[in-house]
Amino acid sequence: MLSARFGNKPLGVLLLALLYMSPAQAQSVTVKDAWIRGTVQGQTATGAFMELTGKTNARLIGVTTPLTRSAEVHHMKMENGVMKMFPVDGIDVPAGTTVRLASGGYHLMLMNLQKPLNPGDKVPLQLTFELADKKRETVDLSVEVRDIKGRPAAHQHQH
Repeated sequence: MLSARFGNKPLGVLLLALLYMSPAQAQSVTVKDAWIRGTVQGQTATGAFMELTGKTNARLIGVTTPLTRSAEVHHMKMENGVMKMFPVDGIDVPAGTTVRLASGGYHLMLMNLQKPLNPGDKVPLQLTFELADKKRETVDLSVEVRDIKGRPAAHQHQH
């Protein structure tokens, strides 16, 4: 039994509280390899890409960023030989499964950008997930902008 104390609280109680407040423990979905495609002058929309892995069944239902008033979950697919892109109401992320958001499939669209996005910039994104019990959970990210081809800023060469 822990008998150490912090102030007037038993140390064991504080350690347990910190464990349960840890963001890594609280998130039902983990996000890996998130990046945003850089833009050129005058371009007002771009895509965000990442891998989502469900710890429990969840559904990505929204995205927000302070850089735009319009961000949507999108899907791109071929229909009758024509590539079509359209918003969707969500993307299922089953427990134990990784869902890849990539060019040519599911992705996030950031529209009506307030400024160009340059490689190396960091963009705050907030993803909203609906869990199986209908509760909502948000994941706050700081996402790196990469060049048009998706290469990180550190891998660019100056000529």
